Amino acid sequence: MSIVEQIKNFVEEECKKPTSNYGYEPFVNHFTPVAKYCEELANQLNADVEIVLLAAWLHDIGSIQYGRDDHHFTSAKIAQEKLAEFNYPQEKIDIVKKCILNHRGSQDNNRESVEEQILVDADTISAFDNLAGLFKAAFVYEKKTQDEARDSVREKLENKWNQLHFENSKKMLEQKYEAAMLLLK
Repeated sequence: MSIVEQIKNFVEEECKKPTSNYGYEPFVNHFTPVAKYCEELANQLNADVEIVLLAAWLHDIGSIQYGRDDHHFTSAKIAQEKLAEFNYPQEKIDIVKKCILNHRGSQDNNRESVEEQILVDADTISAFDNLAGLFKAAFVYEKKTQDEARDSVREKLENKWNQLHFENSKKMLEQKYEAAMLLLK
């Protein structure tokens, strides 16, 4: 079994645990689409597919285990531990961790590699596949009214669109972005 499959299985098992902060839903509705978009973009942009996929599967694991606050730090720490456990080379672990540490589109990090930016774009694109999840967060976790939730989701999606780095990403997302903006006016 490849290292990517082992890490995917680890993340899935963590999401299944009763201690998971968000249950199993993030595995299906977030991690899986992020990995799919990462692989697609990595192939289009000649990036290191293995690095990008490992970062995709691990980028939010800190949220599952410890909560959303500083999840990029906790996720990088978990990535270090888990990848070292599988005897993955430290120089590659460092690249995966850098992708994870810089994956938050809302933070203007100094992203130096195409792999880092691919994770940011894939994370952004996946949000448009899971509008229900954005609304769930607005209603359940942020305690917003319907009007507040609609405005909040629209603003998040607009911000995400503006954070996209690659034209390939915008092309992949253009129809969904336009449809979402039309529906959330």
